Amino acid sequence: MFYKNPLPLNKEAHAEMTVSVSPQGFRFAAQTQSVLLASVEFFDAGRQFPIIFTATPDSSILPVALLGLEQGENLFVDAQGAWLGQYIPAYIRRYPFITTDGAEGQMTVYFDEAFDGINQVDGVPLFEKGEPTPKLQEIQSFLQDYYVQLKQTEQFCALLTKFDLLRQIDARATMNDGRNYPLKGMLVVDEQKLTQLPDSDIVKLFRSGQLALIHAHLLSLRNFGVLIDHKARHKADTPSVEETDEIKEAKQTPSR
Repeated sequence: MFYKNPLPLNKEAHAEMTVSVSPQGFRFAAQTQSVLLASVEFFDAGRQFPIIFTATPDSSILPVALLGLEQGENLFVDAQGAWLGQYIPAYIRRYPFITTDGAEGQMTVYFDEAFDGINQVDGVPLFEKGEPTPKLQEIQSFLQDYYVQLKQTEQFCALLTKFDLLRQIDARATMNDGRNYPLKGMLVVDEQKLTQLPDSDIVKLFRSGQLALIHAHLLSLRNFGVLIDHKARHKADTPSVEETDEIKEAKQTPSR
């Protein structure tokens, strides 16, 4: 992603460190085509981005918000670094900080040393007399909550895999000048398989709130049209769209 030189945050080594808003805005994410989502974000992110699932190198499944039609493209960041949308995924909002699993399952906070909002004149200190300032406590609280939400998201995705509810689809956007943007290997919930689950499993999904997450994901697939509109505005072009039947059906899915 956009983390270039992550270092563990240390109260001795970084006692004088301050943080402020980047002068470059969201340019750090301007080449990020997709970004990890926590399942709790589905209801907000699903109003703006297509939410799809992707396989990781270790064969696990994770949800991502699709932000562009081609590699190295984020259609929601303009040339000035402003965010073009109402919702900003938490993965991006937490930058320049990130967490990893530390010793004995403890969360370890890292920051990107390359972030240009560090040690600016108007920066807010992270430590005072060796203790976290209110600013750092706020950051840690946000990171801890996000960390927990990602663990819950992993459980949700594991359940989708257990029930064999995911299927692969492909799509293609074709611009008027002949440029093509294929989107291959995307994973989405198979509605037919969902309707064939035993009633007992459907009840479990409903009571756990996971059925609502599935519906939010399915409704979000309508937002492929949003990406195409953004691409057209970026290129001053009006697109024609060649889509698979699956995408067409997804965009017509009625609200539940």
